[in-house]
Amino acid sequence: MAEKNRSEKVAVYIDGGNFYRRLKETNFPRGKAFDYSKFAEYVTAGRTLISKRYYVGIVRNIDGAPKSQAMVRSQQKFLSELENTGFVVKRGRIVYDHAIREKGVDVKLATDLLVGAFDDWYDTAIIVSSDTDLTPAIEYLKFKKKRIEHVGFSHKPSLGMLKYADSSILLRSEDVQMFLV
Repeated sequence: MAEKNRSEKVAVYIDGGNFYRRLKETNFPRGKAFDYSKFAEYVTAGRTLISKRYYVGIVRNIDGAPKSQAMVRSQQKFLSELENTGFVVKRGRIVYDHAIREKGVDVKLATDLLVGAFDDWYDTAIIVSSDTDLTPAIEYLKFKKKRIEHVGFSHKPSLGMLKYADSSILLRSEDVQMFLV
């Protein structure tokens, strides 16, 4: 990826659940981890990274089962490691009803995009999500003359995000290999 304007202030916003689901669809190898910090450096391409944020629903141990306990521990460890590498982790909820769903994650992400644009915190927002629920916030970013870059996956591109973003990176399975640890 070509290096861009170093003085450009960039914020990276990762929709964790959305990204993880798409990442798993690339046949991500078991036992490997994804280096989110290296990924954030890659997508900022030499520009000034002012913030990297990760949005996720928090797993709860609702049944006391060993599998639930392991999932909670694993997620807590993962999020602590992200925070130790400079990520701000924004926690939503997971609702366990007829399906397991995240609640509040998209709203937190959209709110942070809007506040950052309103406060002129960044020049470019890199949105790592394929969720078109974010398009109303993106429209406001355009109004505020902010640049929007979208990162998604080539095997399941988001036509809405492609339409609204100024530019897009669509990751292929082989691209993901760069960030394995």
